[in-house]
Amino acid sequence: MKISQLNSGKTRLPYSTAVLVLGISSVALCCCYGIPGIATGIVALILYKKDYATYIKNKDQYDNFDSLKTGRTLSIIGITMSTIYIVYLIVVFNLYGMEALSNPRILIEKINN
Repeated sequence: MKISQLNSGKTRLPYSTAVLVLGISSVALCCCYGIPGIATGIVALILYKKDYATYIKNKDQYDNFDSLKTGRTLSIIGITMSTIYIVYLIVVFNLYGMEALSNPRILIEKINN
């Protein structure tokens, strides 16, 4: 038996830690052109769905549902922030061109003119 089973008689959901870590990663990776943040957020939501189905079958058996919900919330926030960042990059690229994305001085000059 695991220590968590000995102490409370309850077990932990299998993917709750992974969902939490991927949710945090989704928020942290949203500034890397958005794609890694969306990818980790989607994986976290898929794992959440699996664990949620397991939790619904027997709610009294599991004790870490709160971390699963927190991971889901963070992954939704990370996907949203990544999507907003991708839209921002598309708008800046269309308005100012690729050179403005790679050189902040050119971007500032084009905005001021």
